[in-house]
Amino acid sequence: MASELERAFEALLGKRVTIRLHDPEGGFRDIVGVLESTRSLRNRHGRLIEFSHSEIFIWREVIVKL
Repeated sequence: MASELERAFEALLGKRVTIRLHDPEGGFRDIVGVLESTRSLRNRHGRLIEFSHSEIFIWREVIVKL
């Protein structure tokens, strides 16, 4: 069964997002890029970054201004 977060991320596939993750050493780290799957995004350098939903503190879609 898909979680609420999983369903929300499915709707955002192909869109730019920013995700704040809990850092294992304490604090947070941010990742920004195009959502490629519900558990990975591609950053501006072309690197695929995978994450776990349990690491997420907050997230949002980045609205591109034209």
